[in-house]
Amino acid sequence: MAKIYLLVLVGLLSLTAKAQYCESGGPTSTVDSNVESVNLVGDVGSISYIGCPGVAGVQDLTSLSTTVIAGNSYSMTIQFGTCGGNYSGVGEAWIDYNSNQIFETSESIGTWDATPPAAISTFNFTVPLGINNGTTRIRVIQAESSSLPIDPCESFTWGSVMDFNLEITGGVDCSAYIGNTNADPIIANTFPYTNVHNSSFCYSNESNAYISPDVFYLVLPNSGSEALDVSLCGSSFDTFLSVFDTDGNTITFNDDGSCDAQSEVSFSTIGLDSVYVIVEGWGSESGDYQINITESTLTLDENLNTDFLLYPNPTNAFFSVKGIIFTDIYVHDISGKLTTVISNYSGELINVTELKKGIYFVSFTVDNKTETKKLTIY
Repeated sequence: MAKIYLLVLVGLLSLTAKAQYCESGGPTSTVDSNVESVNLVGDVGSISYIGCPGVAGVQDLTSLSTTVIAGNSYSMTIQFGTCGGNYSGVGEAWIDYNSNQIFETSESIGTWDATPPAAISTFNFTVPLGINNGTTRIRVIQAESSSLPIDPCESFTWGSVMDFNLEITGGVDCSAYIGNTNADPIIANTFPYTNVHNSSFCYSNESNAYISPDVFYLVLPNSGSEALDVSLCGSSFDTFLSVFDTDGNTITFNDDGSCDAQSEVSFSTIGLDSVYVIVEGWGSESGDYQINITESTLTLDENLNTDFLLYPNPTNAFFSVKGIIFTDIYVHDISGKLTTVISNYSGELINVTELKKGIYFVSFTVDNKTETKKLTIY
């Protein structure tokens, strides 16, 4: 399906960006409605919290933790109450089971809607089988004069927002799974390269493109390589591919390729000794995928016409166009965005030092015919 690239809306991806628990919301007042207590007994340790006086913002109570086992059932008790007057409100609790640092609707373990004083709420939950081992968070919210469902990131006047730690054992051991970040990537240095993998467990959201899990590959092109083709055709979910240099600059990205909802990219490797290729899903999708990386050559119809040449090509500073004068020159990036216009070109050097590394297309009109040349900036 056709979709607008989220990159266009939020800017370039960052290799160092990482999803963060929203911690800027919560109540602005410390009076009236507040969570009075939270209790959870796990298999090792327990959480026992007593509230009041009230606290503004998100309370970081991650020093309070307990350990649970995948597949086992537990009961959390919460006293939604007040540190002042009694006013109607709502409450909710979540466990970030998939550890993507987002409290999703499916991760809610219980809700409350009443006016204090009210009976203690008991939220029963079962830790899913197949969940990743490790540390995650519990969030508990009480919001006065609000309604269900609660936005776990919302700001309001009276109430409580608090986070606790939860240790999960008995699930999937992710210690042998690499590629969760650019600091520990899967290495691809022999081509053609094929890897059959699954992103739905042991991987978290480490980029700003989508909330889906990401898998990082460090690709090391051969010294004589001109270009690489990367394909996710045959994968089981709607994929998204992005490619960066090791400085974090975007080289290219793709949502839907020639195989419908699976992604494909091709890019020049001239001047590049290593790049990061990031595999993720559109939205929150994940699952089985197959990545194929093959070497290719730079080809374009302009190579058939040697009357007009770009020199030097590739370049990292300046280039000129052989064989033309007194015509306008247009430079577009790989996405089609116009980056440079040279009016009435007279053979001078064209400065491209402010353009990022990657593939560009230089076009001009000669004898009522538009010519297009591929330019590589490294």
